[in-house]
Amino acid sequence: MYEAFFGLNEPPFQLTPNPRFLILNPGHREALATLRYGLTSSLGITLLLGEAGTGKTTLLRAALQAERRPEYRLAVLNNPTLSPADFYEILADRFGLTGTSGSKGRFLLAFERELLERHRAGGLTAVIVDEAQSLTHELFEEIRLLANLETATAKLVNVVLVGQPELAERLNDPSLRQLKQRVVLRCSLAPLSLKWTASYIAARLRLAGADPTEVFTKDAVGAIYEASRGIPRTIGVVCENSLLAGYAAQKKPVGKSVVADVCRDLDLAGNGRPVDEDGFLPEQNTAMANRQAPAEPRPRRDASRSWIASRSQEPRPQPAEENDAETPAPDNRSRMFRFF
Repeated sequence: MYEAFFGLNEPPFQLTPNPRFLILNPGHREALATLRYGLTSSLGITLLLGEAGTGKTTLLRAALQAERRPEYRLAVLNNPTLSPADFYEILADRFGLTGTSGSKGRFLLAFERELLERHRAGGLTAVIVDEAQSLTHELFEEIRLLANLETATAKLVNVVLVGQPELAERLNDPSLRQLKQRVVLRCSLAPLSLKWTASYIAARLRLAGADPTEVFTKDAVGAIYEASRGIPRTIGVVCENSLLAGYAAQKKPVGKSVVADVCRDLDLAGNGRPVDEDGFLPEQNTAMANRQAPAEPRPRRDASRSWIASRSQEPRPQPAEENDAETPAPDNRSRMFRFF
């Protein structure tokens, strides 16, 4: 609907885990490397943690796509709220094991034979459980026993557990200590910073064919970050609705006021905190009202002591007279996306 208005070739903020729109910050890049290593190294159990919407499933899809080889068998369970019988039924289907239906014993015998054959042929087997925080206690125990299948030199099954922070809390249960001891790789995804939120939005807009500076203003990006708290899924929801609202109002680029209205409609403004008509949070207005100019300018320190280029990326401070309040502000368009 709005693509032509903003110069887009396709919607840039769909919620499907499309690896083409994978934007990696340092934390996500490290997590992706850990996932790929856990899938292909016979070590044990790999754990990926992250709040809902931080991109765990997208990273998992990217890792699986990167490691698809004929000699690898990778089975993914997306819905772990299963009974043990259903769990083994799905694994039998994923690995193409026939004649084992209804019998855990027949499944384990056939499964171990296949694991040994694949291992001797130089292949790997992995079982990946997404939304693993929802596993029952019984299934945690079944997964631990699967992870015990091994030769004298290598694990026969690589297990990857992907879940929200509650997964870590569950693994701290003393009754699951044996499973936790088998976790050899562990990584976590954190929300994006303001800089990476701006980079994330700009990168997705470029991939969809648009010039980011023609779509969102810098202040709009700041408002999106404030409302989403850096959660990529929420960023996408706010951006999608802001593009629709901007198109309906024929406003381009989309400004902070449009984003603030959208966040109110989504009940996301300030992550649940109300903002005023200008889109500011209450504490931001208080801080701005209480901000006072210094009584007199401070003398500039010697540059060799105060500012060392190799240690600081911050701009060199300017004298107070150069930052006088009467100095006209630069045009808003020239300041767009100046986060990086």
